Amino acid sequence: MIEGDRLGHEVLQEPEVITALRARWGDKILSASGEIDRRAVAQIVFAPTPTGKADLQFLESVTHPRISAKMRDKISELATQGAVDIVVLDAALLLEAGWDEYCDKILYVDTPELVRHARAAARGWTSEEVAQREAAQLPLDQKKNRADLVIDNSQSPAETARQVETIIQTLAAAE
Repeated sequence: MIEGDRLGHEVLQEPEVITALRARWGDKILSASGEIDRRAVAQIVFAPTPTGKADLQFLESVTHPRISAKMRDKISELATQGAVDIVVLDAALLLEAGWDEYCDKILYVDTPELVRHARAAARGWTSEEVAQREAAQLPLDQKKNRADLVIDNSQSPAETARQVETIIQTLAAAE
């Protein structure tokens, strides 16, 4: 599995990225150790202010090409190794960033709003933070409509895993 979020974290550690973000927002986005404080950046780019959207576009212009390159490299590496039948690209911004071009099939993981908010709260996010991030993305119904398959993630982790396994088996058999 290739995790877009993990690649994003890696990109935020690159010196060129730190320099670019610091030039835009100053030291207030740095942790005590000089790394990017993702929460501080999120407060800027998801702020419901006139500059919030422009700040998000700036962040994406710096990070998305680098994340995309890492995705392409990883996909190429896996294809060259021939060790896997299916590569899963897990990325919340798959459609917005154009990363769906790397995909043969798009799966949408459908989770009711209350469940999404409860899970986010367990990770320390407020309902307002969740709403701000969702507002910065394509509407969920549009994502769902563009998907080839939908996974119902409202049940237990075991039930979700069962659905994923069924889909993987079906896709692998079709190859």
